[in-house]
Amino acid sequence: MCSLEKNGNIFILTLTGDGEHRLNPTLLNSIKSALHRVRQQATTSSALITTAHGKFFSNGYDIDWAQSFPDRLILIDDLLRSVVSDLLSLPMPTISAVTGHASAAGYILALAHDYVLMRSDRGFLYMSEIDINRVIPAWFVAVVEGKVGDAAARRRIVMQAGKVTAKEAVRLGIIDSAHDSAEETVKAAVGLGGDLVKRGWDGHVYAENRKRFLSRAIRAVEDTSERNIESKL
Repeated sequence: MCSLEKNGNIFILTLTGDGEHRLNPTLLNSIKSALHRVRQQATTSSALITTAHGKFFSNGYDIDWAQSFPDRLILIDDLLRSVVSDLLSLPMPTISAVTGHASAAGYILALAHDYVLMRSDRGFLYMSEIDINRVIPAWFVAVVEGKVGDAAARRRIVMQAGKVTAKEAVRLGIIDSAHDSAEETVKAAVGLGGDLVKRGWDGHVYAENRKRFLSRAIRAVEDTSERNIESKL
């Protein structure tokens, strides 16, 4: 599950508990509900921070829950698409404070934010599909392409299944900054959020510019024509 708190104009969405924060309908619907509340309560200039308790930011899809019925994987993929779509249309800057491992779909959840901050003392980013004999969804690749500018970095993420630490991720341009601990990562995210709020941007204008900036990734997120094929691979 997740919690949502509001500190001035900054919303902090936290994946709660010490588990792996595997993405299943319960967690994804909880995140969607929180994002709906953020949208409803947003002022003219706001910001969202997403973070997590424990050693994991998110360890990806809940494969144990999904593997017995193929339609379950389609369901959680659709729900994550919806969450990512909500993040990419949210009328405010968004920041992921990655305080632990972010793998596969959890990696995509982190990248769906405008800014990614990460702790450097523990955790890595890991697109695990090629290591676990699965074909990466096309829309995952589109998000990576939209958020990571360097071709070599994208190859390390997708084709080498690199377990990328925070310091390497900064060097490769995957994340914005690395911090000494989980607490320092969240503190830095709050500081960044405060700086962005002070800019006084109109949230709806901000969201429309984001939609244009990430138009290819957004189209891929919304295109479900390949989902049945990918679920069988």
